[in-house]
Amino acid sequence: MVPDPENGDRHHFFFCGVGVGRFLFVVPPLTGHTNPTVSVGRELAAAGHEVAWAAHREVVENLLPDGARLIPISDALPHGLVGDITERSKGLRGASAFKFLWEEFMRPLAYSMVDGLERAVAEFRPDVTIVDQQAIAGALVARRNGLVWATSATTSAEFTDPYSHIPKLGEWARENMVRFQTDHGIPEDEARAADLRFSEHMVLVFSTEALVGERDYPAHYRFVGPSISGRPEKTEDFPWQWLESGGPKVLVSLGTVSAEAGGRFYKAAVEAFGGRDLRVVLVGPPDSIGPVPDNVLVRAFVPQLAILDRVDAVVSHGGHNTVCETLSRGLPLVVAPIRDDQPVVAQQVVDAGAGVRVRFGRVRAAELAAAVDEVLAEPRYREAAARKSDLERTELAKDKSGVFTGAYAINPVNEELVPIWIADYVLSSYGTGAIMAVPAHDERDLEFAQKYELPVRVVVEAPEGESLGFTGNGKSVESGFLNGLST
Repeated sequence: MVPDPENGDRHHFFFCGVGVGRFLFVVPPLTGHTNPTVSVGRELAAAGHEVAWAAHREVVENLLPDGARLIPISDALPHGLVGDITERSKGLRGASAFKFLWEEFMRPLAYSMVDGLERAVAEFRPDVTIVDQQAIAGALVARRNGLVWATSATTSAEFTDPYSHIPKLGEWARENMVRFQTDHGIPEDEARAADLRFSEHMVLVFSTEALVGERDYPAHYRFVGPSISGRPEKTEDFPWQWLESGGPKVLVSLGTVSAEAGGRFYKAAVEAFGGRDLRVVLVGPPDSIGPVPDNVLVRAFVPQLAILDRVDAVVSHGGHNTVCETLSRGLPLVVAPIRDDQPVVAQQVVDAGAGVRVRFGRVRAAELAAAVDEVLAEPRYREAAARKSDLERTELAKDKSGVFTGAYAINPVNEELVPIWIADYVLSSYGTGAIMAVPAHDERDLEFAQKYELPVRVVVEAPEGESLGFTGNGKSVESGFLNGLST
């Protein structure tokens, strides 16, 4: 749906007291796939839009901000599916792990979600649906209902041609998606022409091209960096004074799904770091790790974003969210990938020069200690990590890109329509993440406006000889009752 403000469609998207857009997030019952949507949803809600999540209440509800609307589809979730999958997938690697993920998780999850999502769409009547890549039922339902939809890509592995060395596996996955669609009434020719992992309207990638690798992506692909602004975290119970009292600080985390598989790795980490002049926060099940030295803290859950602001390096399984959040802080990594997309992400870190890779299943304490010592001591790793942070999106030299949302705001001063664009050089961590562009008086805004042929209105009279993009002081012009005032 693309609103036409000249023909009475303003109510679909306006948020300045006239009406709102309705955005529905569809996520699987996985923390790492839900968290990135939280910040996006908060920004949309702050702008006045109506936002909801269609998800499994027992997993997702506690991840959402207070007051968020959740349309539950938990009655369709096979009981104990996530825990059962985690246990049975231990030890699987490579193609075996990928097939297991599809056969035992993604496929049954997709079939189980369809009816609940149809009810959610009928209840909420979204203008736009944002669908996680592992919740392909959301893409099916959006297409069946003729909805505008966007892909939420919380991992970058799908953008690196992961099946290039095993094409039969890629073909097998595509056939599974075709069968899923035809089983739900989609003609086979349409099913083969559509890839449920990639929307034809917009693909939001919570990573950067600098990490994934720059190539010719379709114009509707948007690399927006990690989505971390405004994510709720409980920080009051963490012993911050303990963390601040030691030497260099290291976070060790295997993520929410892989933690139970880390018994041997945790023991190696305790041996590698115990008793040293380090403060180590180890995220994992305390019961399976056992006693640790005083300089090691074991917690089942931690406020990760707050901790990243205080540590010097991170040891990770290569989970995409943890890697991108770490790089957004300019921190180096030691990556020990386990399965799924993690080897791809780990190699991206190494190729970027932002970290060192070790073997998850075979790493010895001495090897892990040496890897951490290396990234702490060698400035090149931190420098490379800083180059990959989301701040590089603000560089003046970087080409600006964006997409028109189809929505308009109303300027409260003169009641003129202002088009709303999503742009890759505006950081969600700046202010509210939604800004009023002034292209005549900001170099980045001017470059963006000229690229997309947007109006450039001069509102500050520049000295003779100055051109568009003037950012200094002057006299207000074209500003109604403010004309003539000094800026």
